[in-house]
Amino acid sequence: MRRLLVAGVVLVAGLALAEPQEGPGAEHAQGVDEKEVSVADYILHHVSDSNEYELEVPILDKYNKTYLLPQLFVPMPWGGRSCEPLAGAEAHGDHGVARPSLAQGCLDLSITKHTLFMWIAAGLLVLLMLTVPNRDKRQLVPRGTWANLFEAMILFVRDELAIKNIGTKYGAKYTPFLLTIFFFILFMNLLGLLPWSATATANLAVTLGLAVCVFLVTQFASIRAAGFKAYLAHLTGGVHWALWPIMIPVEILGLFTKPFALTVRLFANMLAGHIVIFFLLGLIFILKNAALAFMSVPFAMGIYLLELFVAFVQAYVFTMLSALFIGMGVAVAHHHEEHGHEAHGHGH
Repeated sequence: MRRLLVAGVVLVAGLALAEPQEGPGAEHAQGVDEKEVSVADYILHHVSDSNEYELEVPILDKYNKTYLLPQLFVPMPWGGRSCEPLAGAEAHGDHGVARPSLAQGCLDLSITKHTLFMWIAAGLLVLLMLTVPNRDKRQLVPRGTWANLFEAMILFVRDELAIKNIGTKYGAKYTPFLLTIFFFILFMNLLGLLPWSATATANLAVTLGLAVCVFLVTQFASIRAAGFKAYLAHLTGGVHWALWPIMIPVEILGLFTKPFALTVRLFANMLAGHIVIFFLLGLIFILKNAALAFMSVPFAMGIYLLELFVAFVQAYVFTMLSALFIGMGVAVAHHHEEHGHEAHGHGH
């Protein structure tokens, strides 16, 4: 969250610096600004999702190309409206074309820039799992630099994250899920650092989808370990029935704060770093002084290297928290067993 606040501060500063100055040349400057996109708009345009993929060449604008990604709109039985473009005041979408919303009966399944790179990350994940593991069962030790590197990462996730947070009984069973989460997020983070790419994890919908998957697995792990009856009993907090109207809403709210934390943490960290890089480079154009490149470019390069480190850290943190939440769900069974033994002892 601190990185997001810093990014917000620099964006506000950029907007302030990009405002046309008052004075004799104000009218001329305002006319120029109408034709040129401000730095803040340029940054927001590149970090946000869209239905277009832009292949831009710095300085050489004539080589820039924009590709419209496939759009798919599915009419739904409710709402009574088709997916035809809206007209009049409602047509405020991209390129002056807007469609009815889902509530109005139109489901938008169009491919966006972040969807494209999320699919690429998924493809790399499948390719990794098919090629890197040691396929020769007669060799206990994998051969090759990449095979040993990924084996070390896999063992780290299994031993240090899954087993330590979930336990020896269930840790190995949830290791494949945690490995999928770790490498999927890592590939999306790293793809966002390549030229002409986009960071899918800087999209709130993507991080929310990952958090929902963790939430469902956590509830499944709780019910599987303790049973449905003990799972519901745990929502009471083990207090007297008179306090249930207070404890049950609190416990239910606690279930949803965990995926919310996963969603915002990953989204904020990945988005903030890219905004800072763009803003540091944008200082050259905001202040219209090429000499600032000697300061802005090295700083932006330093933030870029930091983002390379953050890509691994955020994949690790998301996976670690996921394992911790699953472990907390599995612990419901242990609490239930302890309370059961205590009740049984008091009965005797």
